[in-house]
Amino acid sequence: MTLINDIFENILKDITPTQEELTLINEIVKKLRKLLEEKARQLNLKYTKIEPQGSTGIKQTQLKNDFDIDLFVGLDYELYSPKYDGLSRNKLKKESKKDFLYLCNNWIKKSLITKEFHNPRLLYAEHPYVTVDYFINNIKIKVDIVLYFDLELEYINKFGPITAVDRSPWHGRFIKENLSPEQKNDVRLLKQFFKANHSYGDKSAVGKVGFIGYSAELLIYYYDNLQNLFNNFKFLKEKPSDYYNRTLKELGKIHHFQNDYIIITDPIDKNRNVASAISEKAYKYCNQRIIEFKKNPNKKFFFIEEILEVNISTVDSSLVEKIFIVELKNENSEIHYTINRDKLYAIGENIKANGEKEFSHAERFGKIEFEVYFEDDIEEYNLAIFCEKSKITKNFERRGPPIKEENHAIKFRKKNPNFFERDGFLWIESEREYTEFLKLLEDFVKNKIPENLRVVNISKSYETKTTSGKRAIQVLKNMILPFI
Repeated sequence: MTLINDIFENILKDITPTQEELTLINEIVKKLRKLLEEKARQLNLKYTKIEPQGSTGIKQTQLKNDFDIDLFVGLDYELYSPKYDGLSRNKLKKESKKDFLYLCNNWIKKSLITKEFHNPRLLYAEHPYVTVDYFINNIKIKVDIVLYFDLELEYINKFGPITAVDRSPWHGRFIKENLSPEQKNDVRLLKQFFKANHSYGDKSAVGKVGFIGYSAELLIYYYDNLQNLFNNFKFLKEKPSDYYNRTLKELGKIHHFQNDYIIITDPIDKNRNVASAISEKAYKYCNQRIIEFKKNPNKKFFFIEEILEVNISTVDSSLVEKIFIVELKNENSEIHYTINRDKLYAIGENIKANGEKEFSHAERFGKIEFEVYFEDDIEEYNLAIFCEKSKITKNFERRGPPIKEENHAIKFRKKNPNFFERDGFLWIESEREYTEFLKLLEDFVKNKIPENLRVVNISKSYETKTTSGKRAIQVLKNMILPFI
């Protein structure tokens, strides 16, 4: 047995669910199914099936201590389609949302009457669903009960799903039928690796979104086993994983694939890239960690540990001067973390665009990179920013039109009598609005930040105030900048 295989085997012992965990999940599902079936009979409601989906459901690719349950309730689309007939895609979504909302309130929530189920509540993704907490032996298990249209695969292939979750049961069936027990263990190892390297899911510390469970399952399906995937991970960018054996050039013709960094197509929907949301940053960091693991195999690459706080005193002073921090506190806990996260990424992109170039497209503060890091359990959000040139001159030379473009050149000379000529262009010396990046950052954040986010601090890195802010700088310094 090789050292790597030995490590895999040892890690599996720690991350594979126990039989007690599996039994507990099955018991909860049985209780929920019984409650939902009884209430449906009282209300004379029809449904096609009630079954657990996701990693703890029919896929069985969950990690140890992962108790969260996704219970899917199928609806017969033919019973609803007459009222949707002739509607546009957007209107159909609006009408189906109304139907799902009615069923959530009058069926799902009112089914949860036994004492084990606490705080049933409505949440929204593409359409409403119900979340409820189940308490047993000091363990809180979150259950999402999701309604969907139980569509035939041929219908999805031809027309696409009605809602985004209509594909999910087919995802579960595909993984159940196409991955062996050994491959499911490889999925567990891969998930653990992504989590240990802070590049998993929509709370990924590296990049806006990391690798998700279904992408991990498909990568093992496409590459057969984890070791083969690790050997080929560096090629994911130029070698798409496609169930239909299309080339990168052919896939590039699909409009909504064109800006995706890597491609892992969905076997259930040939026009869907499962990896569309996976950030370039998460991929590059994980690729480097895989290279390091192969060079020096060690169990530590699979250990999930907190991100350390940066020790600014140990960082080279020239780099410290180029790193800035925006520390924020969310004061409205009803606003979902993904909304705050997305707003901060949008602000970061705006800071990058405005900080790198003047309005005239002349260079401003040089190269700018950033990362968002948040700890939603304590409502702290941070924007860590690297700026190549934190101070620049007041005056700069702005290039005008080519001298040979007479009409434009005449207008430029008239508007700018102090022009001069160089390299076949007209130029003018202009004054900058900002000469210090920190000032631009302060003004920009104060003008763009949403009301629910209170500014705790905007400063250079050595004046960071919060623990999460120091972790944000650690992420930027060690997980982002080395791979830019």
